[in-house]
Amino acid sequence: MKQNYQYPLDDQWTTAEIIRVTNFFRQVEDAYEKGTDRTEFLKTYAAFKEVVPAMAEEKRLGREFEAVTDYSLYQAVKLARSLRTKRFKMALK
Repeated sequence: MKQNYQYPLDDQWTTAEIIRVTNFFRQVEDAYEKGTDRTEFLKTYAAFKEVVPAMAEEKRLGREFEAVTDYSLYQAVKLARSLRTKRFKMALK
């Protein structure tokens, strides 16, 4: 992971919305760095989708997040949805 980066955030979001999005980005980081609870991950993704319901915006944020972290939102969500284990860990490309 690259150090000293900023999450891609929209300045139109409320503080509560920024917290939801940031919590999801942290869950993605955890999934890559140390593993995370699948249920909690999907719960934070659902909260993220309340803030970012449009797929186009989710893809844009995912590309921006991946550009600064090398972590894929899409791949993490895809794996979390496909598994039935309690925890999961992403492997870097």
